[in-house]
Amino acid sequence: MNDRKQKLIVITGPTATGKSGLAIELALELGGEILSADSMQVYKGMDIGTAKTPFDERKGVPHHLLDVVDPDEEFNASIFRSLSLPLLAEIQSRGNVGLVVGGTGLYIKVLLGGLLYCPSPDPDLKSELKSLCDQEGSQFLHGQLQMLDPESAEKIHPNDSIRIIRALEIIQSANDRLSSIRRQHAFKDKPFDVMKICLNMKREDLYDRINKRCLHMVENGLVEEVEGLLEKGYASHLRPMQSIGYRHVSHFLEGTWDLEKTISQLKVDTRRYAKRQLTWFRADPEMIWLGPEAQIEVHDKIRAFLGEEQKIPLEQ
Repeated sequence: MNDRKQKLIVITGPTATGKSGLAIELALELGGEILSADSMQVYKGMDIGTAKTPFDERKGVPHHLLDVVDPDEEFNASIFRSLSLPLLAEIQSRGNVGLVVGGTGLYIKVLLGGLLYCPSPDPDLKSELKSLCDQEGSQFLHGQLQMLDPESAEKIHPNDSIRIIRALEIIQSANDRLSSIRRQHAFKDKPFDVMKICLNMKREDLYDRINKRCLHMVENGLVEEVEGLLEKGYASHLRPMQSIGYRHVSHFLEGTWDLEKTISQLKVDTRRYAKRQLTWFRADPEMIWLGPEAQIEVHDKIRAFLGEEQKIPLEQ
């Protein structure tokens, strides 16, 4: 019986580094299928603002976990993993190479290392903490978290009330620090043999690409896309509608910002998001960092990693 782990290639990195283009190129070369690890591209009708690769640019390469749910439906890392595992098994059964592609670090971590099991949400406790947050502010609760679990507090922004409340809820329900629970779990459930590649480039080049992408999105219909979603009844307060690009255009449509301010703030917030992504990926010692000048070398590295399991290229 062959009990070797399935080999996966992960292509990740901050936004606008060319992950999708490289992944399609590799899939055509190796005989691969792409599984999207992007927390926004799962939503139907959210195409321009999520930089979803248009169907006619996918060159026949199968893409999975795009357009899975409507913007008002729940989706999270747990659902992502539950859908991904059988899809990856199917890719393997077809004799193809699985390429996990996207910039949502948590989704990749959960897929490769398993779920962190914590106490189920306590509605009463959550309501109590939320009321306290409304009265005193998220920074007050962050101070409480700092006293109870300084390690977790260091990883959560003082304005991120959702994660602060959840951390405090876990601490009180489990009677243990969230950081301690994470250490015990250590994301040790590793069902795959993985090669992880992170694309990066000089900061000024990355920021230039981000700025151009933001402008391109607006010029190519982002405002109209958001208008269409709102007209379908997807309120601006929904979590996906509060993501980068969509909340910015909502401010424009509500008259809070003019178009110049909208584009300017979109560029700033996207650059900040890229910086957070880089911080996450740098914490992974297994990551292979790849700049634009070295992308030719990655083909040889991947072929060596796949070894005898390397596949015949898909028809182009």
